[in-house]
Amino acid sequence: MFFDEAEIFVQSGRGGDGMVHFHKEKYVPHGGPDGGDGGRGGSVILEVNAKINTLFDFSHRSRYVAEDGKPGGPNNMSGKSARDLVVSVPPGTLVYDAQTGDLLGDLVENHQQLVVAKGGRGGKGNQHYATSRNQAPRMAEKGEPGEEKTLRFELKMIADLGIVGVPNAGKSSLLAVVSNAKPKIANYPFTTLSPNLGVVQLDHDVVMVLADIPGLIEGAHQGVGLGFAFLRHVQRTRVLIHVLDGLSEDPISDFSQINSEMALFDEKIAEKPQIVAFNKMDLPSVQERWPEVQKAITDLGYEIMPISTVSHENVNALMWKANAMLEDAPEPEAVQAMPVYRASEDPRAFSIEQVEEGWVVRGEAIERAAAMTYWEHRESIRRFQRLMENIGVEEALREAGIVEGDTVFIGDYELEWQD
Repeated sequence: MFFDEAEIFVQSGRGGDGMVHFHKEKYVPHGGPDGGDGGRGGSVILEVNAKINTLFDFSHRSRYVAEDGKPGGPNNMSGKSARDLVVSVPPGTLVYDAQTGDLLGDLVENHQQLVVAKGGRGGKGNQHYATSRNQAPRMAEKGEPGEEKTLRFELKMIADLGIVGVPNAGKSSLLAVVSNAKPKIANYPFTTLSPNLGVVQLDHDVVMVLADIPGLIEGAHQGVGLGFAFLRHVQRTRVLIHVLDGLSEDPISDFSQINSEMALFDEKIAEKPQIVAFNKMDLPSVQERWPEVQKAITDLGYEIMPISTVSHENVNALMWKANAMLEDAPEPEAVQAMPVYRASEDPRAFSIEQVEEGWVVRGEAIERAAAMTYWEHRESIRRFQRLMENIGVEEALREAGIVEGDTVFIGDYELEWQD
């Protein structure tokens, strides 16, 4: 089964904790602070792997968590930074933030990378807090928490040529004839439920990648039938081979319908170079219809060639013609991650809510500071209290009516209010 959508959870590693430590050495009774810094947490990075062509692996694993950084040591030794977690994705993967819907990146080139969750920085050891007034600081910093995100992947196959047409027109048969692909082929509509890729080598220097796009029906641009699931794959291709079924009741109507569905989904698809292949010319009844169909398609401004995927008539010539069109076709443009403009948010902003158990303080800066505080060291607690005072949390709690002994919840921590 072809997988072209997936959703995963990613979490970068937490930074290692900084250390509170004082130098110990014989004949040095009052060694100074030498607590080392924590190491950086591992980031989660997406990397394009050209050997992968579906999102199938994410159906088995949907959670990716990077390692935490190591804590700092004595003698100013920094903790070891964690290795980044690299997750392989196929070329053509669009990456969205599942919660906001923002497009984070369009990964198309082999080995292209995108950092989706940055590792937390390591906490500072007490060596950084020594001053002329406090030469023995019992204070350090815990590592910064990692980032968490839910990502949605959408795969748009990357191919030079896209084979389109109504169901049962002979698209899969054409792909099988000209390439080493082995698609499922039978004489009934919607045989192809998944896009198929094939590689065509016309000579030593000419190699093309073909995508057999499942048959489209009326209303596909609105999601009818296979609709959205496969129309987006046409967007990546540079040249289209439009296969007409020679046994269809009205091949010209089929041609117009497919072009309309593609244009309604994305008007840029209508601008792609297109060559028409009138299939099943091995049958006498189809040969009789050829002059009429040829004139109608030519009058519409398209080049058409008669072919047979059974007898292989004109198949090689069709591929060479498609290659010539490919050489003149523009390179596909990558979808750019559009900047999202929002009202600027102050990271120091916070909110206060009174609940039955006490008071809940929420805010990016204050919650991160709480997570990075050594609550067992008095000096670290005083530093956190100064932060609460500086950004206005303390004053806001007083104005809200907090009293001695009330519980304050900040992130994962419970604090008791004391005047």
